[in-house]
Amino acid sequence: MKAFRAFFVAWCFSIAIPTFSLAKPLTFAVVPQQSPKKMAEKWQPLIHYIAQYTGLDIEFRTAKDIPTFEENLVNGEYDIAYMNPYHYTVFSANPGYQALVRESDKSIKGLIVVNKSSGITSIEQLNGMEMVFPAPAAFAATIITSAHLKANSVTIIPRYVNSHDSVYFAVHQDFFNAGGGIYRTLKSIPSDVREDLHILWESKGFTPHAIATHPAMADVKRQAILKAFLAINNDSGESYILDGLNFNGFVASEDGDWDDVRALGIASISRPHM
Repeated sequence: MKAFRAFFVAWCFSIAIPTFSLAKPLTFAVVPQQSPKKMAEKWQPLIHYIAQYTGLDIEFRTAKDIPTFEENLVNGEYDIAYMNPYHYTVFSANPGYQALVRESDKSIKGLIVVNKSSGITSIEQLNGMEMVFPAPAAFAATIITSAHLKANSVTIIPRYVNSHDSVYFAVHQDFFNAGGGIYRTLKSIPSDVREDLHILWESKGFTPHAIATHPAMADVKRQAILKAFLAINNDSGESYILDGLNFNGFVASEDGDWDDVRALGIASISRPHM
């Protein structure tokens, strides 16, 4: 009887202590800049590393397109999310996503690319032409490049194709005269496609994409995940993970890091689908 009582007390005590392993899996969502297959191949090793380091169960998520990703963010459907700088300024306000880390030693620049065979050598030549973008609220690829064209009295007809890769392939195939992108995704496309493209213009640098957590996430989990992100910086045995993402590493971040983006007053240019 005493043995049974001891077992019962121990069992009750064990189920009263929350453990990461018994919790509902966390979702780690990535903005759909490329095909889901390509993004899963790049991001799953990092997610696996963080899960192993923290003992948390974490699952990769994305969306079929950027507008759907935006809707999911505003509905608070993701526990952890990699989002563009503009998205962070919007979704940190509502529903309250909290900055955790960003890529270290990195700024994001908007690019305008054209096909090398197009004969286009200045942005003025784009006036009246169709130009392709990932989505209306893609920060650097759409908003920054469009603002520069508008500031220089260049009027274009925007078209949206849901991903960065689709932009580059469309310009490569001469379906469109020019497209908006960023260096990281441009570097990740097949070399034969990239070699056909010419960077016509690039913007100044801004604070890059945020990795942020849902406002309801417990601080103990946030801190565990933060430690994992910072640990990989010095884990030489796992350097292939950062190489696969074309990342330098991670640095702890806070909300004010994106004040340079807020200062642009982007809400007057474009709003995410909400």
